[in-house]
Amino acid sequence: QVQLVESGGGSVQSGGSLRLSCVASGYTRSAYSLAWFRQAPGKEREGVAGLNSFGVTTYARPVKGRFTISLDSAKNTVYLQMNSLTPEDTAMYFCAAAGKPLRVYFLISQNEYGDWGQGTQVTVSP
Repeated sequence: QVQLVESGGGSVQSGGSLRLSCVASGYTRSAYSLAWFRQAPGKEREGVAGLNSFGVTTYARPVKGRFTISLDSAKNTVYLQMNSLTPEDTAMYFCAAAGKPLRVYFLISQNEYGDWGQGTQVTVSP
């Protein structure tokens, strides 16, 4: 059974940085996709960044150039480095996994993911 556990959330001031981590246990597939999503209060969940087992990455337009997704395969951990944070980045951030390498157009499409973590809260103050 796949388990995804996020950590690293917290409260920062605008312009600050955070690095989120997501440890994937019970995941042994060599073909996969991993992604970060977020959901702000009163808003729908949206894709933030994703990567697949071919090394393809993609980012949502609001975070492109500020956020970086990466994977440490030895630790089964996917990271989301978030720089130049703004109050608009305030949300619950979720890690998700899929058992196949999604094409770039689908990497941050939540309907493609079947395994989800519980989320970690990120709050950015002005």
